[in-house]
Amino acid sequence: MFIRAARIALAAVIATMLVACGGNEPEPQGGPSGPSGELIVQVASYDIAVGDEGRVILGLLTPAQLFVSYGTVDVEFFYLGTEEGSGKAQPGPTTTGTFLVIPGDTEPEGAAGPIAAPASRGRGVYATEVAFDRAGFWSAQVTADVEDEGRLTGNAVFEVLKEHAIPAPGDPALKTDTLTIDSKDAPEAAVDSRAAQGDIPDPELHQMTIAETIQRGEPSLVVFATPVYCVSRFCGPITDMVADLAKKYDDRANFIHVEIWRNFEGQVVNKGAADWLLRGQDLSEPWVFLIGANGRIIARWDNVATPEEIEPLLKKLPRL
Repeated sequence: MFIRAARIALAAVIATMLVACGGNEPEPQGGPSGPSGELIVQVASYDIAVGDEGRVILGLLTPAQLFVSYGTVDVEFFYLGTEEGSGKAQPGPTTTGTFLVIPGDTEPEGAAGPIAAPASRGRGVYATEVAFDRAGFWSAQVTADVEDEGRLTGNAVFEVLKEHAIPAPGDPALKTDTLTIDSKDAPEAAVDSRAAQGDIPDPELHQMTIAETIQRGEPSLVVFATPVYCVSRFCGPITDMVADLAKKYDDRANFIHVEIWRNFEGQVVNKGAADWLLRGQDLSEPWVFLIGANGRIIARWDNVATPEEIEPLLKKLPRL
């Protein structure tokens, strides 16, 4: 069965906007465009629903296709109704978006921001916390005072669901028997797609299943990602970031990587990834989940996750 990655068009745009895998990547060309002087906005979150306050991430470009990076931006949300393009805009929450640097990158000195920057200097997204009270279509209107560019404004329309499609904070974690380095019934590349080029990397992330850590009553940080075949292109840096956290906080939690594909060429998804993320024909990744000792999800991060967001929560956990 062919699996279509969720929001392929969005992921491709965000990948173009936020080239996140490192190396000698080209500067962005083409891609989304808007009227002269209008900020180009893309909502980069996968699963937004009515309920408690949650994170929304936004990728921003100038009209000249440069990244808007660093500092903060103003975000206004408007409710548009239940059918896209048919409702009258009703004012909603007003928030501030704060820039998140892609894991592995270093914020340059003097980049107070917002600034207009090439990919080599400005890879990241703006994150804000917001609660939505109605399902349907919403608009995120972003205003940024960009150095040497002036005040730029743009918006993007996105959908808010009645309830989350993906396990969310407060939900019980699925007791999944994910693959480990000791799994005998699967190829090594099904444990980690990077094993196709050699041994399974980051063995500390492949020692324990999600089911085992829940059964033991121990917290865990779980990253669902396919470093080799990632659509959004953030999987490698985020998996590396989780491996780095494992070295610092292995006395606070168990750390687990779940590979998405059992067989990429055959479009066969690993059962662990399917249980958590496959909905119909859509599968979004990467994701990072923090699961508490009680087996419930404490927090989750989609698409882009950073140490600055995760470490404070790990530090609060009691030592194992």
